[in-house]
Amino acid sequence: MPVFQLSNDKLSQIKEKRVDLERNIQRLTELNLETIFGVRFVSGSLNSEFAVKAQEQDFYIDTLAFDEAQRSIIIIEYKKDKSFSVIDQGFAYLSAMLNHKADFVLELNEKLQKNFTKKDIDWEQSRIIFVSPEFTNYQRNAINFKDLPIYLYEVRLYENNLYEFDPIKPYRTTESIGSLSKDKTIQSVSKEVKVYTEDDIFGKNERKMELYRKLKEKLLSIDPTFVFHATRSYVGVLKPGNWRNIIGIDPYQDGLKINYLRSQPKDFQDPKKRVVYRSSSMKNYNQHMSGLIVKSEEDIDYAVFLFEQLYKRFLDQYSG
Repeated sequence: MPVFQLSNDKLSQIKEKRVDLERNIQRLTELNLETIFGVRFVSGSLNSEFAVKAQEQDFYIDTLAFDEAQRSIIIIEYKKDKSFSVIDQGFAYLSAMLNHKADFVLELNEKLQKNFTKKDIDWEQSRIIFVSPEFTNYQRNAINFKDLPIYLYEVRLYENNLYEFDPIKPYRTTESIGSLSKDKTIQSVSKEVKVYTEDDIFGKNERKMELYRKLKEKLLSIDPTFVFHATRSYVGVLKPGNWRNIIGIDPYQDGLKINYLRSQPKDFQDPKKRVVYRSSSMKNYNQHMSGLIVKSEEDIDYAVFLFEQLYKRFLDQYSG
């Protein structure tokens, strides 16, 4: 899709330039990993490439990253070859990681000056990201599964040093890769690496799912760029660019529990006195956290009213 620049009420098309994936884009990505993907750089072109040997094959990791929020490992690979299989290569890298956990933990500890053990890492949340100037229709169709820990981003360079990292979204995500494929590597990885969906969190209860859909719709009307990230037990609402959770949405009895992160009840205009402090938040999450129970559409409106206050403070604190 063409990109235009507005000047004096006139639009002029910004020309796309050739992307150099060999070094320039990898270096730029590694320098801005937190902005682009919300993860921390571990190793790659900026220091030394990390490699492991698995089944007599050397796996050289272009960029190794760490998701501090999830305590999970992220592998990023940069591709120019349009013929590679995202499924085969993605699961091969994830399998190599799962079979050499100690090597990956050692790399994390050395590069990040940490003291992790294998038990400290959430291997279930591991994922691999492929970055390429262009993916084929075959590669795009290959990610049409609901539980695939493989993500595709097309990178584009335009005039005036404008860059775009465009996530390729699956056309449909109804089938499970683990149930359709008999490949031993895929089966083995799928037992350890999980991709959770909103249906996993709320889908077993029609009432909770309906409340969640309405809440999500209202939040997206505030900012359509919000990302709703499903984890094992909740859905986090994040803002691309800094990738911090703003709120967490949990299932709760016959409704939802909204957790307003980095906040206390005194931080809100709360005329109904509905906001409750999560007393164990500092102990368990190392941050203040307030909450609200949602059981009706009226509750959703009030939850959004509180969210807008939190979001304004969030933007003031983290924008720029």
